[in-house]
Amino acid sequence: MRAVLVHEPGDVDALQVVDHPAPEIAEGEVLVDVRAAGVNRADLLQRRGFYDPPPGATPVLGLEASGVVSAVAAGVDSVAVGEEVVCLLGGGGYAEQVAVPAGQVAPLPDGLDLLEAGGLMETAATVWSNVFMTARLCEGETLLVHGGASGIGTTAIQLAKAFGARVVVTVGSEEKAAFCRDLGADLAINYREQDFVDVLTEQRIRPDVILDIIGAKYLPRNVAALATGGRIVVIGLQGGIKGELDLGRLLAKRASITATSLRARPLQEKAEIVAGVVEHVWPLVTSGRLRPIIHDTFGLDDVRAAHQVLEDSSHTGKVLLTP
Repeated sequence: MRAVLVHEPGDVDALQVVDHPAPEIAEGEVLVDVRAAGVNRADLLQRRGFYDPPPGATPVLGLEASGVVSAVAAGVDSVAVGEEVVCLLGGGGYAEQVAVPAGQVAPLPDGLDLLEAGGLMETAATVWSNVFMTARLCEGETLLVHGGASGIGTTAIQLAKAFGARVVVTVGSEEKAAFCRDLGADLAINYREQDFVDVLTEQRIRPDVILDIIGAKYLPRNVAALATGGRIVVIGLQGGIKGELDLGRLLAKRASITATSLRARPLQEKAEIVAGVVEHVWPLVTSGRLRPIIHDTFGLDDVRAAHQVLEDSSHTGKVLLTP
């Protein structure tokens, strides 16, 4: 099959479309013929050599995909051959076929086609697990999302609004700010022109939950902005890995900071997250209250161009690949 590998870490030129052995399913797995795969910033890190696959995982890039089940291992009865599905992956999405643990396979939500759903699972699982399962965002609380126009950001806006929260986002342009407001964000702050802590202070807004993709660079300001009893969840390190934390300020606010990664979690945890997404998020997709935001779609041979879009941060929503 055709698949994307990185033989030597580097820039987008390190991405190679190669002829790769098709996966063989093991006990508890299903084989999926890929129709679309989402491109995520974690893929960029893997390409650069900073985010290795978990032990035993395929070196093929790609953390989510949609497709059609073409084979199931003995003992798997939760999914059938011919079913249209979306998948949470440890790797392997940038290919024509991928082997997936059955617990990480979900039915295609009603109302979506396989292309639209190609970039849905990673963002939905990330937002659901971090904002709701870990940070316990509640109705009436305020969520601050850094990178509001990203795939995760656009999903977080819609999901948090659907559960009755107020949503504030930071973005890098006025065009992205307007898009996020149209999507439901109550406030969009252009970080290139304003300091988000100053804006929140002026408007007397204290986020109860902060979903942070930046890391070290924003750590002190996130703590400064946070409400009493607030929760920060760090899911990315675009702004560095080492920052200064004022524990006294954190203690005074009775607040907490959690750093999480989805890819390396045990299979059972991933299955529980996927089950939660199907139960709580899929009905919103079916009703139209949450929709995938797709920036652009590229063929597998144009994977370098797809990565460059994320490198440039020129996207709003998800970038997809089709084999």
